[in-house]
Amino acid sequence: MAGNEWINGYLEAILDSRTAPGGGGGGGGGGGGDPKSPVAGASPRGPHMNFNPTHYFVEEVVKGVDESDLHRTWIKVVATRNARERSTRLENMCWRIWHLARKKKQLELEGLQRMSARRKEQEQVRREATEDLAEDLSEAADTLGELVPVEMAKKKFQRNFSDLTVWSDDNKEKKLYIVLISVHGLVRGENMELGRDSDTGGQVKYVVELARALSMMPGVYRVDLFTRQVSSPDVDWSYGEPTEMLTTSSIDGEGMGESGGAYIVRIPCGPRDKYLKKEALWPYLQEFVDGALGHILNMSKALGEQVGNGRPVLPYVIHGHYADAGDVAALLSGALNVPMVLTGHSLGRNKLEQLLKQGRMSKEDIDSTYKIMRRIEGEELALDASELVITSTRQEIDEQWGLYDGFDVKLEKVLRARARRGVSCHGRFMPRMVVIPPGMDFSNVFPEDIDGDGDGKDDIISLEGASPKSMPPIWAEVMRFLTNPHKPMILALSRPDPKKNITTLVKAFGECRPLRELANLTLIMGNRDDIDEMSAGNASVLTTVLKLIDKYDLYGSVAFPKHHNQADVPEIYRLAAKMKGVFINPALVEPFGLTLIEAAAHGLPIVATKNGGPVDITTALNNGLLVDPHDQNAIADALLKLVADKNLWQECRRNGLRNIHLYSWPEHCRTYLTRIAGCRLRNPRWLKDTPADAGADEEELLEDSMDAQDLSLRLSIDGEKNSLCINEPLSSDPQDQVQKIMNKIKQSSALPPSLSSVSEGGKNAAEAAGSVVNKYPVLRRRRRLFVIAVDCYQDDGRASKKMLQVIQEVFRAVRSDSQMSKISGFALSTAMPLSETLQLLQLGKIQATDFDALICGSGSEVYYPGTSHCIDAEGKLRPDQDYLLHISHRWSHDGARQTIAKLMVAQDGSGDVVEQDVASSNEHCVSFLIKDTKKVKTIDEMRERLRMRGLRCHIMYCRNSTRLQVIPLLASRSQALR
Repeated sequence: MAGNEWINGYLEAILDSRTAPGGGGGGGGGGGGDPKSPVAGASPRGPHMNFNPTHYFVEEVVKGVDESDLHRTWIKVVATRNARERSTRLENMCWRIWHLARKKKQLELEGLQRMSARRKEQEQVRREATEDLAEDLSEAADTLGELVPVEMAKKKFQRNFSDLTVWSDDNKEKKLYIVLISVHGLVRGENMELGRDSDTGGQVKYVVELARALSMMPGVYRVDLFTRQVSSPDVDWSYGEPTEMLTTSSIDGEGMGESGGAYIVRIPCGPRDKYLKKEALWPYLQEFVDGALGHILNMSKALGEQVGNGRPVLPYVIHGHYADAGDVAALLSGALNVPMVLTGHSLGRNKLEQLLKQGRMSKEDIDSTYKIMRRIEGEELALDASELVITSTRQEIDEQWGLYDGFDVKLEKVLRARARRGVSCHGRFMPRMVVIPPGMDFSNVFPEDIDGDGDGKDDIISLEGASPKSMPPIWAEVMRFLTNPHKPMILALSRPDPKKNITTLVKAFGECRPLRELANLTLIMGNRDDIDEMSAGNASVLTTVLKLIDKYDLYGSVAFPKHHNQADVPEIYRLAAKMKGVFINPALVEPFGLTLIEAAAHGLPIVATKNGGPVDITTALNNGLLVDPHDQNAIADALLKLVADKNLWQECRRNGLRNIHLYSWPEHCRTYLTRIAGCRLRNPRWLKDTPADAGADEEELLEDSMDAQDLSLRLSIDGEKNSLCINEPLSSDPQDQVQKIMNKIKQSSALPPSLSSVSEGGKNAAEAAGSVVNKYPVLRRRRRLFVIAVDCYQDDGRASKKMLQVIQEVFRAVRSDSQMSKISGFALSTAMPLSETLQLLQLGKIQATDFDALICGSGSEVYYPGTSHCIDAEGKLRPDQDYLLHISHRWSHDGARQTIAKLMVAQDGSGDVVEQDVASSNEHCVSFLIKDTKKVKTIDEMRERLRMRGLRCHIMYCRNSTRLQVIPLLASRSQALR
């Protein structure tokens, strides 16, 4: 572990305190016969007499505890002159170490128990899958794709696409619209502020370059990259611009229209004048969804006029990056019925496991700091909706996505094999995981033209003869550290993070005399002004590096410049290649390893960790060696082998330059488009058969819809902070409540058509959505739509009288205002089936036709009373067929019903705790009556088990917790409104 040199001094102090006069009574180490001595047993004050401080501290601290805080305390201990106070502090440190070690062991035990329970559940799921699908899991053994390892480098990345056709210039006649989403951080096309904060890093660079590269591919007309708009004085004004052009589209020189190309589109959400960290953005994502949806609808119409022969051009795919954008993409994909793709970048479950293993924060503290549970649920929701999940490495699939309820490698293979043969999967679905390494822009990369003799003579002459002004400034900055700058350069470029393992590299270099004599070491460890002002972890690494340089007397052989900028990085690679050097990434674990690709593009052979993405990279490029990052001798041997063997160096260099195209952006985009072309298109029917009699209204409302959507962003069915909901406690009188809401609405009369809502005792009470663009003329004529979403039920789940009173009061209040009543319509949203809804309305003598829409069964059905196509031959209401077709995606009524019945069997053997409520069920809603509320499982437990079985749906307790309802993934009361 990095930065542990202080342990030696710590142990010496403990030993001194044991032998010093009077030091045995309260010292941290204790005397040989002191019963208070900490031991490596059940308690630091156990009865054992043979306390071995070296064994204890090496085992419990060096190997098991993050010592940064203890290190700071130790510095204070060293500075303490008073022997008694020093002894007390040492004892306190011993206790802290023991408690940390005990907590860590406890967390490890809990983790093992968690994993054991998960494995048992997975085995049970697979057994059930075998029974339900009547197929053996071994059927997928011959499944083709990226999950099967191959030997040859090129074949490894030219994946077997089965029946997929590789994307080529033959697709140039297509005019695709692609949407990318990356919500957090500061995103712009030029002068990216990478490293400004933890949210503005490699992901920002990746999505911007991906948008540019995709827009240049044949058949792609427009790419929109959605991110959050930030108009804060704390950041540059450019982040507040609504739109930024990245590239214009000019395929084969054709005039492609004003909307072609790649653009950054910034969507306002949350406080406009504040830059928020990603952990604080979760409450505002619904607002982001509404804004993005408005932009997509308007852009689809504009693109339809330009390249779609007058028909809207919907996105070909919606691609979410990271958990927050995955959540947004899932909702947009569901609303528009277009395929969704997900890239996780970094995953919440993996981070949670790492933080728990450190033993420094409880799960509650971690969630409070990082909103980790909301992030994990966002990732699970994104998995539910995704057709495709793109990863950078195979390790990401096995060791990270494998932790999630929504993905199981074995079950995914079975379902994929069945789908290929056209056999029903009974509603089970697992997203496809594919490895597509990130691309790189090589347009500005010019590898040094180096002779094969490798004597370095020309390099020495060229450097000595050059004036300082003719050399890049960073070259001079590096070479000023070196006594002989013409020796081969071993280059490492990373943050001074303990995980990057730089200290082990310095030890390997310092302890290998032949390597020191043959080469120099250059460490590019970020930028720093004052080590004391850096974070504890980074400062510890840098301090340790400086101590090691002094310990091994490496002055003149190691360069460690304080500053460099992004433009200097290619020059650093060029210098290392010019010196016939080697690039090394010795990280303990490297998820991908973009610096390895950059180094290879400049002609540098590589040495890299064998843990993570570098395995795939070195296999593909065949330009270096893999090492165990914990073995400093192996690191030194690999470096020495490449530097000393000129023929091997030249071979690795040539292989890297020959194969680097596998990581180019065109190659990435070609594979990307090939994969998404295999996703099933499922555009909504309401865009395909708009009735002719809606023409004028459609044109008017599509033009006005952005204003209406802009206001709707501040409102939510869930009563978000920025809605027009009353925040103060409401009275029990429905008339009072409705009147307060109406007063709020009238006060906002200067605003465009809007959403309005009423809340009843913490429950949803009413809501109104502005300018709902739909194919039905009645709704098109509405300038304001009040959606009443009242949930007031009796103990048996029947509607209470208060629900009816609220409906009547909303009607009365709206109709009392003659101007408002002319432009307003009504919709009712409820968990009840249509039959019970109509019965309730009849009790209040309210006609169904008083509503423009009825959303019933928790959003599983939508009715349009008074519209001819929603009336059957017997004059009865029938659900909108377009909506039913829309939400049928990945839905299996029988699969959901049978699985819930199995899962809800009481563990004490007393029988079922639920029974199906046939009267409340329909084709797209399975409803169960709760027989015993004390024995039912929680929603989280049920959701987890459904996901593990590949069933993608929404599950909820409703109607005063008397019903359990399961509806399709694309259905919900809020999505029905969208």
